[in-house]
Amino acid sequence: MASSYKYKRVLLKVSGEALMGDQSYGIDVSVTQRIAKEVKAVHDKDIEIALVIGGGNIFRGLSASQAGIERSTADYMGMLATVMNALAMQSALENLGVHTRVMSAIPMQTVCEPYIRRKADRHMEKGRVVIFAAGTGNPYFTTDTAAALRAAEMQCDALLKGTQVDGVYDSDPRENENAKRYTDLSYQKVLADDLRVMDAAAVTLMRDNTIPIIVFSIHEKGGFDAVLRGKGDCTIIGT
Repeated sequence: MASSYKYKRVLLKVSGEALMGDQSYGIDVSVTQRIAKEVKAVHDKDIEIALVIGGGNIFRGLSASQAGIERSTADYMGMLATVMNALAMQSALENLGVHTRVMSAIPMQTVCEPYIRRKADRHMEKGRVVIFAAGTGNPYFTTDTAAALRAAEMQCDALLKGTQVDGVYDSDPRENENAKRYTDLSYQKVLADDLRVMDAAAVTLMRDNTIPIIVFSIHEKGGFDAVLRGKGDCTIIGT
């Protein structure tokens, strides 16, 4: 069933803000369930999937640092927020019958498994969705970098970033109706033009491991499935 898909093993990065829906804070359960259904639809086609979810809907470490909390402490607090989002997504997926494991870079065995690369790889081989939580386990690194790191470690065929818009534009499409969407970009152009698709460390890591980054709208129904088939609206970074 996976023959019509361009990629067999992928990592999907979703921002924490995507889980807020129309709320100003927290987790919108209906949005979480909708994203879980998108993941299930692809998973049912025998595609191996890992997830990384940000924590910005609950706590933003950098913003808290600027407000006066010591940077490392603020970043660790942000990592804990990603664990909360991961558990919410695990619940949504398992309610749909999808076997899921949450693996945290900060050990907390009471609620999830510690991250062990070989064990994570085995989970994916067995068809389980693996949600990587707590970033890299280190302060000063974003969840974008964590997603790139895990994509490289899991030898994923692609890193997909589900965003608020359907790709990378030359200006903000929410402010400029004439903004142009790129269909493809080189890693170097993203870095040289500071397009802020992902932070530079994440883009460089994907470049060095020749893993394409696919930017698409997480809010587009069927969008995740479509881009994996090479048909959806997106921007592909990888030349």
